Amino acid sequence: MPPPLPLSSMLLALTICAAPAQAAEGHYQTKAPYAPQQDLATYATPPAGFQPIYTQLVARHGARGLTGMKSDAALYAMWRQAAAQDALTPLGRELGPDILALMQANALLGYRVADIERPGYGNLSQTGIEEHRQLAVRMLARLPTLFAQVGQDAATAPRQLVTIHSGVDRARDSARFFTQSLLEHAPALAPLLYLPPAPAPYPQGRKAAVQPILQPDGVNRFLLYAHKLAPQTDFVADRANPHYATYAASQAYQYYERTKQLHALMDAPARQPEAAAHARHVLERLFAPAFLDQLERGAASFADTGSYTFTSADGQLTRTMTGSGKTVIRSLHAAATKLYKLYAIAAGMRHEVPADFSRYMPAEDARYYAYIADHEDFYQKGPATTESSGVTWRFALALREDFFKEVDALASGDLRHAAKLRFTHAEMIIPLASAMGLQQALAPLPASASYSYESNPWRGQNVSPLAANMQWDVYRNDTGQLIVRLLYNEKETDFQASCDGARMAPGSVFYDYAKLKTCYGHVAAR
Repeated sequence: MPPPLPLSSMLLALTICAAPAQAAEGHYQTKAPYAPQQDLATYATPPAGFQPIYTQLVARHGARGLTGMKSDAALYAMWRQAAAQDALTPLGRELGPDILALMQANALLGYRVADIERPGYGNLSQTGIEEHRQLAVRMLARLPTLFAQVGQDAATAPRQLVTIHSGVDRARDSARFFTQSLLEHAPALAPLLYLPPAPAPYPQGRKAAVQPILQPDGVNRFLLYAHKLAPQTDFVADRANPHYATYAASQAYQYYERTKQLHALMDAPARQPEAAAHARHVLERLFAPAFLDQLERGAASFADTGSYTFTSADGQLTRTMTGSGKTVIRSLHAAATKLYKLYAIAAGMRHEVPADFSRYMPAEDARYYAYIADHEDFYQKGPATTESSGVTWRFALALREDFFKEVDALASGDLRHAAKLRFTHAEMIIPLASAMGLQQALAPLPASASYSYESNPWRGQNVSPLAANMQWDVYRNDTGQLIVRLLYNEKETDFQASCDGARMAPGSVFYDYAKLKTCYGHVAAR
Protein backbone atom coordinates (compact mmCIF):
# COMPACT_ATOMS: atom_id res chain seq x y z
CA MET A 1 0.00 0.00 0.00
CA PRO A 2 1.44 3.44 -0.90
CA PRO A 3 2.51 5.76 1.93
CA PRO A 4 -0.14 8.29 2.96
CA LEU A 5 -0.07 11.66 1.28
CA PRO A 6 0.31 14.78 3.41
CA LEU A 7 -3.16 16.09 4.21
CA SER A 8 -2.84 19.14 1.95
CA SER A 9 -1.70 17.03 -1.01
CA MET A 10 -4.44 14.47 -0.40
CA LEU A 11 -7.14 17.14 -0.31
CA LEU A 12 -5.88 18.70 -3.53
CA ALA A 13 -5.87 15.32 -5.26
CA LEU A 14 -9.31 14.45 -3.95
CA THR A 15 -10.79 17.78 -4.99
CA ILE A 16 -9.52 17.24 -8.53
CA CYS A 17 -10.85 13.66 -8.62
CA ALA A 18 -14.16 14.63 -7.10
CA ALA A 19 -15.43 16.83 -9.92
CA PRO A 20 -18.95 15.72 -10.88
CA ALA A 21 -19.13 13.15 -13.67
CA GLN A 22 -21.16 13.85 -16.76
CA ALA A 23 -24.50 12.10 -16.74
CA ALA A 24 -25.10 9.79 -19.67
CA GLU A 25 -27.50 11.30 -22.17
CA GLY A 26 -30.61 9.27 -22.79
CA HIS A 27 -33.74 7.93 -21.18
CA TYR A 28 -32.50 5.07 -19.00
CA GLN A 29 -34.84 5.25 -15.96
CA THR A 30 -33.36 3.31 -13.02
CA LYS A 31 -30.56 2.02 -15.29
CA ALA A 32 -29.19 5.55 -15.71
CA PRO A 33 -25.43 5.67 -15.01
CA TYR A 34 -24.69 7.70 -11.91
CA ALA A 35 -23.65 11.34 -11.74
CA PRO A 36 -23.51 13.39 -8.51
CA GLN A 37 -26.21 16.03 -8.46
CA GLN A 38 -24.24 18.84 -6.80
CA ASP A 39 -20.71 20.16 -7.04
CA LEU A 40 -18.62 19.82 -3.89
CA ALA A 41 -17.69 23.48 -4.03
CA THR A 42 -21.33 24.55 -3.63
CA TYR A 43 -22.15 22.75 -0.37
CA ALA A 44 -23.39 24.96 2.46
CA THR A 45 -21.03 25.77 5.32
CA PRO A 46 -22.23 24.40 8.68
CA PRO A 47 -23.27 26.92 11.33
CA ALA A 48 -20.47 28.52 13.35
CA GLY A 49 -19.03 26.27 16.03
CA PHE A 50 -20.07 22.95 14.47
CA GLN A 51 -17.54 20.34 13.35
CA PRO A 52 -18.19 17.06 11.49
CA ILE A 53 -18.03 14.00 13.75
CA TYR A 54 -19.72 11.26 11.69
CA THR A 55 -21.19 10.30 8.32
CA GLN A 56 -23.39 7.46 7.11
CA LEU A 57 -24.40 6.18 3.73
CA VAL A 58 -26.72 3.78 1.99
CA ALA A 59 -25.99 3.23 -1.69
CA ARG A 60 -27.40 1.16 -4.48
CA HIS A 61 -24.92 -1.09 -6.25
CA GLY A 62 -23.22 0.41 -9.30
CA ALA A 63 -23.93 -0.13 -12.99
CA ARG A 64 -24.32 -3.82 -13.78
CA GLY A 65 -25.09 -6.25 -16.53
CA LEU A 66 -28.39 -7.97 -17.14
CA THR A 67 -29.43 -10.14 -14.20
CA GLY A 68 -30.03 -13.16 -16.39
CA MET A 69 -30.22 -14.40 -19.97
CA LYS A 70 -33.85 -13.49 -20.59
CA SER A 71 -34.80 -10.42 -22.65
CA ASP A 72 -31.62 -10.64 -24.72
CA ALA A 73 -32.10 -14.30 -25.67
CA ALA A 74 -35.82 -13.87 -26.42
CA LEU A 75 -35.14 -10.90 -28.67
CA TYR A 76 -32.26 -12.75 -30.35
CA ALA A 77 -34.61 -15.67 -31.05
CA MET A 78 -36.99 -13.21 -32.72
CA TRP A 79 -34.12 -11.77 -34.75
CA ARG A 80 -32.93 -15.21 -35.90
CA GLN A 81 -36.41 -16.12 -37.11
CA ALA A 82 -36.66 -12.83 -38.99
CA ALA A 83 -33.26 -13.47 -40.53
CA ALA A 84 -34.40 -16.93 -41.66
CA GLN A 85 -37.43 -15.33 -43.33
CA ASP A 86 -35.35 -12.54 -44.91
CA ALA A 87 -37.51 -10.10 -42.93
CA LEU A 88 -34.82 -7.70 -41.70
CA THR A 89 -34.10 -4.13 -42.74
CA PRO A 90 -30.45 -3.07 -43.28
CA LEU A 91 -30.39 -1.67 -39.72
CA GLY A 92 -32.14 -4.78 -38.44
CA ARG A 93 -29.40 -7.00 -39.85
CA GLU A 94 -26.96 -5.26 -37.49
CA LEU A 95 -29.12 -5.85 -34.43
CA GLY A 96 -28.47 -9.59 -34.10
CA PRO A 97 -24.67 -9.37 -33.89
CA ASP A 98 -25.02 -6.54 -31.36
CA ILE A 99 -27.37 -8.60 -29.19
CA LEU A 100 -24.94 -11.50 -29.37
CA ALA A 101 -22.07 -9.18 -28.36
CA LEU A 102 -24.15 -7.98 -25.39
CA MET A 103 -24.91 -11.57 -24.40
CA GLN A 104 -21.22 -12.47 -24.54
CA ALA A 105 -20.27 -9.41 -22.47
CA ASN A 106 -22.82 -10.41 -19.83
CA ALA A 107 -21.79 -14.07 -19.81
CA LEU A 108 -18.16 -13.09 -19.18
CA LEU A 109 -18.78 -9.95 -17.10
CA GLY A 110 -16.22 -9.56 -14.35
CA TYR A 111 -13.69 -11.99 -15.83
CA ARG A 112 -10.17 -11.10 -14.71
CA VAL A 113 -11.49 -8.26 -12.54
CA ALA A 114 -9.95 -8.48 -9.09
CA ASP A 115 -12.54 -9.22 -6.37
CA ILE A 116 -15.25 -10.35 -8.79
CA GLU A 117 -15.59 -13.95 -7.67
CA ARG A 118 -17.87 -15.43 -10.34
CA PRO A 119 -17.92 -13.87 -13.82
CA GLY A 120 -21.29 -13.66 -15.50
CA TYR A 121 -24.69 -12.00 -15.66
CA GLY A 122 -25.55 -9.56 -12.88
CA ASN A 123 -22.01 -8.46 -12.03
CA LEU A 124 -20.82 -4.87 -11.85
CA SER A 125 -19.51 -3.35 -15.06
CA GLN A 126 -16.37 -1.23 -15.16
CA THR A 127 -18.67 1.80 -15.03
CA GLY A 128 -20.31 0.42 -11.88
CA ILE A 129 -16.96 -0.21 -10.23
CA GLU A 130 -15.81 3.31 -10.96
CA GLU A 131 -19.10 4.80 -9.72
CA HIS A 132 -18.40 3.44 -6.23
CA ARG A 133 -14.70 4.21 -6.27
CA GLN A 134 -15.45 7.84 -7.06
CA LEU A 135 -18.31 7.99 -4.57
CA ALA A 136 -15.76 7.13 -1.86
CA VAL A 137 -13.34 9.76 -3.16
CA ARG A 138 -16.00 12.43 -2.96
CA MET A 139 -16.97 11.39 0.58
CA LEU A 140 -13.36 11.97 1.65
CA ALA A 141 -13.26 15.28 -0.16
CA ARG A 142 -16.52 16.43 1.45
CA LEU A 143 -15.38 15.69 5.01
CA PRO A 144 -11.57 15.99 4.98
CA THR A 145 -11.17 17.07 8.59
CA LEU A 146 -13.34 14.22 9.88
CA PHE A 147 -11.41 11.50 8.09
CA ALA A 148 -8.03 13.09 8.80
CA GLN A 149 -8.84 13.11 12.53
CA VAL A 150 -10.23 9.57 12.46
CA GLY A 151 -7.08 8.35 10.70
CA GLN A 152 -4.82 10.25 13.08
CA ASP A 153 -6.54 8.69 16.10
CA ALA A 154 -6.64 5.15 14.65
CA ALA A 155 -4.02 3.78 17.05
CA THR A 156 -5.00 5.63 20.22
CA ALA A 157 -8.78 6.12 19.96
CA PRO A 158 -10.00 3.90 17.11
CA ARG A 159 -13.43 4.51 15.60
CA GLN A 160 -14.99 1.94 13.29
CA LEU A 161 -15.98 2.27 9.64
CA VAL A 162 -18.91 -0.15 9.82
CA THR A 163 -19.69 -1.76 6.45
CA ILE A 164 -22.72 -3.90 5.60
CA HIS A 165 -24.40 -5.14 2.44
CA SER A 166 -27.34 -7.23 1.25
CA GLY A 167 -25.33 -10.39 0.60
CA VAL A 168 -25.98 -10.25 -3.16
CA ASP A 169 -22.78 -10.27 -5.23
CA ARG A 170 -23.17 -6.84 -6.85
CA ALA A 171 -23.93 -5.16 -3.50
CA ARG A 172 -21.05 -6.96 -1.79
CA ASP A 173 -18.69 -6.01 -4.62
CA SER A 174 -19.86 -2.39 -4.53
CA ALA A 175 -18.94 -2.35 -0.83
CA ARG A 176 -15.53 -3.77 -1.64
CA PHE A 177 -14.71 -1.30 -4.39
CA PHE A 178 -15.98 1.63 -2.31
CA THR A 179 -13.92 0.70 0.74
CA GLN A 180 -10.84 -0.17 -1.34
CA SER A 181 -10.95 3.31 -2.85
CA LEU A 182 -11.49 4.85 0.58
CA LEU A 183 -8.40 3.11 1.97
CA GLU A 184 -6.25 3.76 -1.10
CA HIS A 185 -6.78 7.50 -0.62
CA ALA A 186 -6.65 7.42 3.19
CA PRO A 187 -4.50 4.40 4.21
CA ALA A 188 -4.58 5.35 7.90
CA LEU A 189 -8.23 4.24 7.95
CA ALA A 190 -7.38 0.62 7.02
CA PRO A 191 -7.42 -0.89 10.55
CA LEU A 192 -10.80 0.72 11.26
CA LEU A 193 -12.82 -1.14 8.63
CA TYR A 194 -15.34 -3.40 10.39
CA LEU A 195 -17.80 -5.98 9.04
CA PRO A 196 -20.25 -6.69 11.89
CA PRO A 197 -21.69 -10.18 12.40
CA ALA A 198 -24.89 -10.89 10.51
CA PRO A 199 -28.14 -11.11 12.49
CA ALA A 200 -28.30 -14.40 14.43
CA PRO A 201 -29.06 -17.53 12.36
CA TYR A 202 -32.29 -17.56 10.38
CA PRO A 203 -34.85 -18.91 9.57
CA GLN A 204 -36.06 -18.86 13.17
CA GLY A 205 -38.84 -20.78 14.85
CA ARG A 206 -40.34 -24.26 14.77
CA LYS A 207 -42.03 -23.66 11.40
CA ALA A 208 -38.72 -22.92 9.72
CA ALA A 209 -38.36 -25.29 6.78
CA VAL A 210 -34.56 -25.59 6.88
CA GLN A 211 -31.71 -25.50 9.38
CA PRO A 212 -30.86 -21.91 10.42
CA ILE A 213 -27.78 -20.51 8.71
CA LEU A 214 -25.57 -17.65 9.89
CA GLN A 215 -24.80 -15.32 6.98
CA PRO A 216 -21.22 -14.06 6.50
CA ASP A 217 -19.99 -11.05 8.46
CA GLY A 218 -21.20 -7.80 6.91
CA VAL A 219 -24.46 -9.22 5.55
CA ASN A 220 -27.77 -7.80 6.81
CA ARG A 221 -30.74 -8.90 4.74
CA PHE A 222 -33.27 -7.39 7.16
CA LEU A 223 -31.91 -3.90 6.48
CA LEU A 224 -30.71 -4.19 2.90
CA TYR A 225 -32.72 -6.96 1.21
CA ALA A 226 -35.98 -6.52 3.09
CA HIS A 227 -38.08 -6.41 -0.07
CA LYS A 228 -37.39 -10.09 -0.68
CA LEU A 229 -37.14 -11.82 2.69
CA ALA A 230 -37.98 -15.50 2.24
CA PRO A 231 -39.26 -18.20 4.62
CA GLN A 232 -36.37 -20.53 3.77
CA THR A 233 -33.72 -17.94 4.73
CA ASP A 234 -35.33 -15.29 6.93
CA PHE A 235 -38.43 -16.67 8.69
CA VAL A 236 -39.14 -14.92 12.01
CA ALA A 237 -41.69 -16.49 14.37
CA ASP A 238 -41.27 -14.49 17.57
CA ARG A 239 -43.25 -11.25 17.62
CA ALA A 240 -40.77 -9.88 20.17
CA ASN A 241 -37.89 -10.37 17.72
CA PRO A 242 -36.68 -6.95 16.48
CA HIS A 243 -36.84 -8.23 12.88
CA TYR A 244 -40.39 -9.57 13.10
CA ALA A 245 -42.05 -6.36 11.84
CA THR A 246 -39.67 -6.15 8.88
CA TYR A 247 -40.24 -9.79 7.93
CA ALA A 248 -44.02 -9.33 8.16
CA ALA A 249 -43.87 -6.14 6.08
CA SER A 250 -41.77 -7.96 3.48
CA GLN A 251 -44.33 -10.76 3.20
CA ALA A 252 -47.13 -8.20 2.83
CA TYR A 253 -45.19 -6.46 0.08
CA GLN A 254 -44.50 -9.69 -1.80
CA TYR A 255 -48.19 -10.55 -1.62
CA TYR A 256 -48.97 -7.08 -3.00
CA GLU A 257 -46.60 -7.72 -5.92
CA ARG A 258 -48.71 -10.74 -6.92
CA THR A 259 -52.10 -9.04 -6.74
CA LYS A 260 -54.28 -8.55 -9.80
CA GLN A 261 -54.86 -4.95 -8.75
CA LEU A 262 -51.16 -4.11 -9.02
CA HIS A 263 -50.76 -5.83 -12.38
CA ALA A 264 -53.83 -4.06 -13.73
CA LEU A 265 -52.23 -0.73 -12.76
CA MET A 266 -48.84 -1.68 -14.19
CA ASP A 267 -50.27 -3.01 -17.46
CA ALA A 268 -52.57 -0.06 -18.12
CA PRO A 269 -50.23 1.80 -20.56
CA ALA A 270 -49.91 -1.27 -22.80
CA ARG A 271 -53.64 -1.05 -23.51
CA GLN A 272 -53.40 2.50 -24.83
CA PRO A 273 -53.09 3.34 -28.57
CA GLU A 274 -49.67 4.94 -27.92
CA ALA A 275 -48.23 1.52 -27.08
CA ALA A 276 -48.97 0.10 -30.52
CA ALA A 277 -47.76 3.24 -32.28
CA HIS A 278 -44.41 3.33 -30.47
CA ALA A 279 -43.86 -0.41 -30.90
CA ARG A 280 -44.45 -0.14 -34.65
CA HIS A 281 -42.19 2.90 -34.92
CA VAL A 282 -39.32 1.08 -33.16
CA LEU A 283 -39.71 -2.33 -34.74
CA GLU A 284 -40.46 -1.37 -38.36
CA ARG A 285 -37.01 0.20 -38.52
CA LEU A 286 -35.64 -3.32 -37.89
CA PHE A 287 -38.17 -5.90 -39.11
CA ALA A 288 -40.39 -6.21 -42.19
CA PRO A 289 -44.02 -5.21 -41.55
CA ALA A 290 -45.29 -8.62 -42.67
CA PHE A 291 -43.08 -10.33 -40.08
CA LEU A 292 -44.39 -8.03 -37.37
CA ASP A 293 -47.96 -8.72 -38.49
CA GLN A 294 -47.45 -12.40 -37.61
CA LEU A 295 -46.53 -11.44 -34.07
CA GLU A 296 -49.36 -8.95 -33.76
CA ARG A 297 -52.05 -11.45 -34.77
CA GLY A 298 -50.67 -14.15 -32.48
CA ALA A 299 -49.24 -16.38 -35.23
CA ALA A 300 -45.73 -16.24 -33.76
CA SER A 301 -43.97 -15.98 -30.42
CA PHE A 302 -40.34 -16.06 -29.33
CA ALA A 303 -38.76 -17.30 -26.10
CA ASP A 304 -35.37 -17.34 -24.39
CA THR A 305 -34.59 -20.89 -25.44
CA GLY A 306 -31.39 -22.47 -26.73
CA SER A 307 -27.80 -22.64 -25.51
CA TYR A 308 -24.99 -20.21 -26.21
CA THR A 309 -21.29 -20.74 -25.61
CA PHE A 310 -18.93 -17.81 -25.13
CA THR A 311 -15.15 -17.83 -24.69
CA SER A 312 -12.98 -15.02 -23.33
CA ALA A 313 -10.48 -13.29 -25.61
CA ASP A 314 -7.58 -15.09 -23.92
CA GLY A 315 -9.27 -18.47 -24.35
CA GLN A 316 -9.09 -19.20 -20.62
CA LEU A 317 -12.80 -18.99 -19.75
CA THR A 318 -15.67 -20.64 -21.60
CA ARG A 319 -19.26 -20.35 -20.42
CA THR A 320 -22.35 -22.00 -21.83
CA MET A 321 -25.65 -20.29 -21.10
CA THR A 322 -29.00 -22.02 -21.55
CA GLY A 323 -32.30 -20.17 -21.68
CA SER A 324 -35.18 -21.14 -19.44
CA GLY A 325 -37.91 -20.56 -22.01
CA LYS A 326 -39.87 -18.51 -19.45
CA THR A 327 -39.35 -15.10 -21.07
CA VAL A 328 -41.68 -15.01 -24.06
CA ILE A 329 -42.37 -12.29 -26.64
CA ARG A 330 -46.02 -12.50 -27.68
CA SER A 331 -46.70 -8.93 -28.79
CA LEU A 332 -45.10 -5.97 -30.49
CA HIS A 333 -45.20 -4.08 -27.19
CA ALA A 334 -43.31 -6.89 -25.46
CA ALA A 335 -40.66 -6.95 -28.19
CA ALA A 336 -40.13 -3.20 -28.05
CA THR A 337 -39.94 -3.10 -24.24
CA LYS A 338 -37.33 -5.86 -24.27
CA LEU A 339 -35.30 -3.93 -26.81
CA TYR A 340 -35.55 -0.91 -24.48
CA LYS A 341 -34.13 -3.05 -21.65
CA LEU A 342 -31.07 -3.82 -23.76
CA TYR A 343 -30.72 -0.16 -24.71
CA ALA A 344 -30.90 0.86 -21.04
CA ILE A 345 -28.49 -1.76 -19.68
CA ALA A 346 -25.95 -1.08 -22.43
CA ALA A 347 -25.60 2.51 -21.18
CA GLY A 348 -23.77 1.22 -18.10
CA MET A 349 -21.69 -1.33 -20.04
CA ARG A 350 -19.90 0.97 -22.45
CA HIS A 351 -16.49 -0.46 -21.53
CA GLU A 352 -17.63 -4.01 -22.23
CA VAL A 353 -20.04 -3.56 -25.17
CA PRO A 354 -18.88 -1.51 -28.16
CA ALA A 355 -22.34 -1.62 -29.76
CA ASP A 356 -24.44 1.56 -29.74
CA PHE A 357 -27.97 0.44 -28.88
CA SER A 358 -29.28 4.00 -29.06
CA ARG A 359 -29.46 3.66 -32.86
CA TYR A 360 -32.15 1.00 -32.37
CA MET A 361 -34.18 3.16 -29.98
CA PRO A 362 -35.06 6.65 -31.29
CA ALA A 363 -35.10 9.31 -28.58
CA GLU A 364 -38.86 9.83 -28.62
CA ASP A 365 -39.42 6.10 -28.23
CA ALA A 366 -36.76 5.79 -25.52
CA ARG A 367 -38.60 8.48 -23.58
CA TYR A 368 -41.88 6.59 -23.97
CA TYR A 369 -40.44 3.27 -22.77
CA ALA A 370 -38.73 5.03 -19.87
CA TYR A 371 -42.20 6.28 -18.96
CA ILE A 372 -43.52 2.71 -19.16
CA ALA A 373 -40.77 1.56 -16.78
CA ASP A 374 -41.38 4.53 -14.46
CA HIS A 375 -45.10 3.82 -14.47
CA GLU A 376 -44.45 0.24 -13.37
CA ASP A 377 -41.89 1.24 -10.72
CA PHE A 378 -44.12 3.99 -9.32
CA TYR A 379 -46.76 1.39 -8.45
CA GLN A 380 -44.47 -1.56 -7.69
CA LYS A 381 -41.61 0.12 -5.77
CA GLY A 382 -42.53 3.77 -5.37
CA PRO A 383 -45.30 5.67 -3.57
CA ALA A 384 -48.04 3.57 -5.30
CA THR A 385 -51.67 4.23 -4.43
CA THR A 386 -53.31 5.78 -1.40
CA GLU A 387 -55.25 2.54 -1.01
CA SER A 388 -52.03 0.49 -0.75
CA SER A 389 -51.35 2.16 2.64
CA GLY A 390 -47.56 2.23 2.37
CA VAL A 391 -47.11 -1.48 1.62
CA THR A 392 -44.40 -0.60 -0.92
CA TRP A 393 -42.16 1.02 1.68
CA ARG A 394 -43.01 -0.14 5.20
CA PHE A 395 -40.35 -2.85 5.05
CA ALA A 396 -37.78 -0.02 4.69
CA LEU A 397 -38.72 1.55 8.02
CA ALA A 398 -36.07 -0.54 9.79
CA LEU A 399 -33.44 0.92 7.47
CA ARG A 400 -34.72 4.42 8.22
CA GLU A 401 -34.56 3.65 11.94
CA ASP A 402 -31.00 2.39 11.56
CA PHE A 403 -29.96 5.87 10.42
CA PHE A 404 -31.55 7.39 13.52
CA LYS A 405 -30.06 4.76 15.84
CA GLU A 406 -26.57 5.61 14.62
CA VAL A 407 -27.07 9.27 15.53
CA ASP A 408 -28.70 8.29 18.83
CA ALA A 409 -25.43 6.60 19.76
CA LEU A 410 -23.51 9.80 19.08
CA ALA A 411 -26.01 11.75 21.17
CA SER A 412 -25.41 9.39 24.09
CA GLY A 413 -21.65 9.90 23.81
CA ASP A 414 -20.89 6.63 22.01
CA LEU A 415 -18.37 7.56 19.30
CA ARG A 416 -17.26 4.05 18.38
CA HIS A 417 -18.55 4.48 14.84
CA ALA A 418 -16.98 7.11 12.59
CA ALA A 419 -19.09 6.05 9.60
CA LYS A 420 -21.61 3.42 8.58
CA LEU A 421 -21.57 2.31 4.95
CA ARG A 422 -24.47 0.26 3.57
CA PHE A 423 -24.82 -1.25 0.07
CA THR A 424 -28.12 -2.38 -1.36
CA HIS A 425 -30.49 -2.30 -4.34
CA ALA A 426 -33.03 -0.06 -6.08
CA GLU A 427 -35.77 -2.08 -4.37
CA MET A 428 -34.56 -0.62 -1.04
CA ILE A 429 -33.42 2.86 -2.12
CA ILE A 430 -36.78 3.71 -3.72
CA PRO A 431 -38.87 2.62 -0.70
CA LEU A 432 -36.48 4.39 1.67
CA ALA A 433 -37.03 7.66 -0.19
CA SER A 434 -40.77 7.17 0.32
CA ALA A 435 -40.31 6.22 3.98
CA MET A 436 -38.25 9.37 4.50
CA GLY A 437 -40.92 11.52 2.84
CA LEU A 438 -38.38 13.11 0.51
CA GLN A 439 -39.56 15.47 -2.17
CA GLN A 440 -38.26 13.10 -4.84
CA ALA A 441 -40.54 10.36 -3.52
CA LEU A 442 -43.59 12.60 -3.41
CA ALA A 443 -46.99 11.17 -2.53
CA PRO A 444 -49.13 8.17 -3.51
CA LEU A 445 -51.97 8.59 -5.97
CA PRO A 446 -55.58 7.48 -5.63
CA ALA A 447 -56.12 4.26 -7.58
CA SER A 448 -58.50 6.20 -9.81
CA ALA A 449 -55.73 8.62 -10.91
CA SER A 450 -53.13 7.19 -13.25
CA TYR A 451 -49.44 8.10 -13.02
CA SER A 452 -48.18 10.10 -16.00
CA TYR A 453 -45.18 12.24 -16.90
CA GLU A 454 -47.46 15.20 -17.47
CA SER A 455 -48.98 15.16 -13.99
CA ASN A 456 -46.29 13.61 -11.77
CA PRO A 457 -42.58 14.50 -11.35
CA TRP A 458 -41.55 11.06 -9.97
CA ARG A 459 -38.73 9.70 -12.16
CA GLY A 460 -36.69 6.55 -11.63
CA GLN A 461 -33.51 8.18 -12.94
CA ASN A 462 -33.76 10.78 -10.15
CA VAL A 463 -34.92 8.55 -7.32
CA SER A 464 -32.69 5.55 -8.02
CA PRO A 465 -30.14 5.71 -10.81
CA LEU A 466 -27.36 3.16 -10.57
CA ALA A 467 -25.24 3.85 -7.45
CA ALA A 468 -28.05 6.05 -6.04
CA ASN A 469 -27.30 7.00 -2.46
CA MET A 470 -28.48 8.77 0.68
CA GLN A 471 -25.96 10.23 3.12
CA TRP A 472 -26.30 11.91 6.51
CA ASP A 473 -23.45 14.11 7.71
CA VAL A 474 -23.51 14.78 11.46
CA TYR A 475 -21.92 17.82 13.15
CA ARG A 476 -21.48 18.72 16.83
CA ASN A 477 -20.64 21.91 18.71
CA ASP A 478 -18.96 22.46 22.09
CA THR A 479 -22.26 22.13 23.95
CA GLY A 480 -22.91 18.69 22.44
CA GLN A 481 -25.72 19.78 20.12
CA LEU A 482 -25.96 17.56 17.03
CA ILE A 483 -27.09 18.74 13.62
CA VAL A 484 -27.65 16.69 10.47
CA ARG A 485 -27.40 17.39 6.76
CA LEU A 486 -29.00 14.98 4.27
CA LEU A 487 -27.55 14.40 0.81
CA TYR A 488 -29.54 12.49 -1.80
CA ASN A 489 -27.41 11.50 -4.78
CA GLU A 490 -24.94 13.96 -3.25
CA LYS A 491 -27.33 16.89 -3.46
CA GLU A 492 -28.28 18.77 -0.29
CA THR A 493 -31.87 17.69 0.23
CA ASP A 494 -34.67 18.61 2.59
CA PHE A 495 -36.07 16.14 5.07
CA GLN A 496 -39.86 15.73 4.93
CA ALA A 497 -41.74 19.01 4.81
CA SER A 498 -43.24 18.58 8.29
CA CYS A 499 -39.69 18.85 9.71
CA ASP A 500 -39.13 22.46 8.60
CA GLY A 501 -39.27 23.49 12.24
CA ALA A 502 -36.13 21.46 12.90
CA ARG A 503 -34.01 23.57 10.52
CA MET A 504 -31.25 25.57 12.15
CA ALA A 505 -32.54 28.62 10.27
CA PRO A 506 -35.17 29.22 7.59
CA GLY A 507 -33.99 27.58 4.38
CA SER A 508 -31.01 25.91 6.09
CA VAL A 509 -29.99 22.40 4.99
CA PHE A 510 -28.82 21.68 8.56
CA TYR A 511 -31.36 20.26 11.02
CA ASP A 512 -31.27 20.04 14.80
CA TYR A 513 -31.18 16.31 15.50
CA ALA A 514 -33.33 16.36 18.64
CA LYS A 515 -36.12 18.12 16.76
CA LEU A 516 -35.62 15.99 13.64
CA LYS A 517 -36.12 12.67 15.40
CA THR A 518 -39.22 14.04 17.13
CA CYS A 519 -40.59 15.08 13.75
CA TYR A 520 -40.16 11.52 12.41
CA GLY A 521 -41.57 9.96 15.56
CA HIS A 522 -38.31 8.22 16.37
CA VAL A 523 -37.78 7.30 20.00
CA ALA A 524 -34.26 6.44 21.08
CA ALA A 525 -33.85 3.08 22.80
CA ARG A 526 -32.86 3.24 26.46
